[in-house]
Amino acid sequence: MLREKLSKYDVVLASQSPRRIKFFSDLDIKFKSIKIDIDESYSSKLKAEEITDFLAEKKASFYSDIIKKNTIVITSDTIVWIKNKALGKPKNNNNAKEILRTLSDSTHDVITSFCIKTINKKIIINDITKVSFKKLTDQEIDYYVDNNNVLDKAGAYGIQDWIGYIGITSIKGTYNNVMGLPTHLLYKELMKL
Repeated sequence: MLREKLSKYDVVLASQSPRRIKFFSDLDIKFKSIKIDIDESYSSKLKAEEITDFLAEKKASFYSDIIKKNTIVITSDTIVWIKNKALGKPKNNNNAKEILRTLSDSTHDVITSFCIKTINKKIIINDITKVSFKKLTDQEIDYYVDNNNVLDKAGAYGIQDWIGYIGITSIKGTYNNVMGLPTHLLYKELMKL
């Protein structure tokens, strides 16, 4: 359905995230994926979804020069929000282990925003999912970080990975949002275009 709806557009996914690329393929969207390379800093005054909204829009603005009459650029950003603090991607494996210790035995928000930008329109949407972890042992954290690529994941984990199987006790909200894209909301917005 989306392929037909978007057939007259050039859809650009400004992300190299393997999960977002798979979502676009599974949604049957004809698209090209391009690398995004911008400064992802933001004001410390921003909180929770204000951060991801700002970063998704900042990424989209970076691509303003490639937007032609029939181009749609889609950008996205995901953070983990816990104890009034944003956790992005870990800097290294030790940092990943620290992050997972913070998430252990608690509930956090996974917030993803996406921006759809055309030559005359800009839409920013966000979604929030609550994720609870059991108390993780140091051995479980070490095993997961040492055997998985966690450096490209906000909050240092993938819900679809081993740690998700053994550690996540509940989620309230959408699973795909935790993986990095609220696909149900993206579909709804693209169908409106």
